[in-house]
Amino acid sequence: MKTMMRDNNTSIRTRMKVLTMAVLLLLCLKMAFAECRDGVAKNQAEETTTSSFKNRRLKKICLSIGLGILTGLISALLFAIFLRHFVRFINKSPTLKSPILFSPKISPKTLKSALSNNPQLLGTNPSSTYYKAVLDNGLVVAVKRLDGGGADRAARRRMLQELEAIKGLRHRNLMSLRAYVCDSNGCSLVYDYAGAGSLEDAVRRGGADGLAALNWEARLRIAVGIVKALHYLHFSCDPPRLHLNLKPSNVMLDSELEPRLADCGLAAISPDFRRPASGYNPPECFQNCRYTDKSDVYSFGVILGELLTGRDPMGPFVGETSSGGSLGQWLRHVQQAGEAREALDKSILGEESEEEEILMAMRIAGVCLSDLPADRPSSDELVSMLTQLNSF
Repeated sequence: MKTMMRDNNTSIRTRMKVLTMAVLLLLCLKMAFAECRDGVAKNQAEETTTSSFKNRRLKKICLSIGLGILTGLISALLFAIFLRHFVRFINKSPTLKSPILFSPKISPKTLKSALSNNPQLLGTNPSSTYYKAVLDNGLVVAVKRLDGGGADRAARRRMLQELEAIKGLRHRNLMSLRAYVCDSNGCSLVYDYAGAGSLEDAVRRGGADGLAALNWEARLRIAVGIVKALHYLHFSCDPPRLHLNLKPSNVMLDSELEPRLADCGLAAISPDFRRPASGYNPPECFQNCRYTDKSDVYSFGVILGELLTGRDPMGPFVGETSSGGSLGQWLRHVQQAGEAREALDKSILGEESEEEEILMAMRIAGVCLSDLPADRPSSDELVSMLTQLNSF
């Protein structure tokens, strides 16, 4: 009996131990689950906080970008309005009246004084007037006054832009622009003064003091100088430039009879310029108003023909040819008829070798005066042709 009671007590204690261990295990599991749940909740809270922070930061960035774009648009609009009013103000402002100077020998004071003291009148045409002026330092200059366009501000702006381009042209056979003064009525252009006058002056004087005083060597020198100036304009300038109004009155001669072309490019910007029906203008000028480097070559051909024959290209040629009444048609006619020598200016006929050069020059003039621009030589080819006639 006692033994049975001991066994029961042992079994009960064993069960109690097992139950106690089970309870402890459950408590541990519960605590572990609670800690795990708290950790997950904490992580979720931290993730929620981080996501919220990122969302707030993204919103701030987007807002900053939006405000920056809006500020930029407003600033651009204000700048455009300011620029528009500034341009209007500039357009309403008077043209610069102070002298624009390129030569160190000319000061603003002496130039203003010379232009205001009734300079000597040299000549005039429908769009300009020419003066001779002596500066305070003794320098003699030629002044060309371009009038017109007082109310056309766009035309004045174009004129100033062209003058800025022309002032950079420098060649031995060009009249360099030394300075200019512009006002509301036009511009005064300042050049070096050519004491020998123009080629037109030599042609008009006649007799021993005119064209007859120029022998073949002098006339060829003039022709070569003109072609070299054209070559500079057509091939050395960037962009290439045209003379547009080549004629004897725009060929100035220095004391050594070296030619210098004047009025380069000014025909295109003269406010009241209208191209006249001149014997120096090419056919395409009247047909479709097109003007190219070959048009300058045609004008040179007329001058060369005048130097060779002494004939005025504006004179009557109708009836002297079977095909028309221009100098070019007449030159081609006399060459085909074998009468080229008879057509030459008798004052340049001399040695036989010179006559061969002169007749070759006449053929060159005839080619320059071709009706089609494509049939005319370029100024580059003309330099080679004419310099081979003599040594320059």
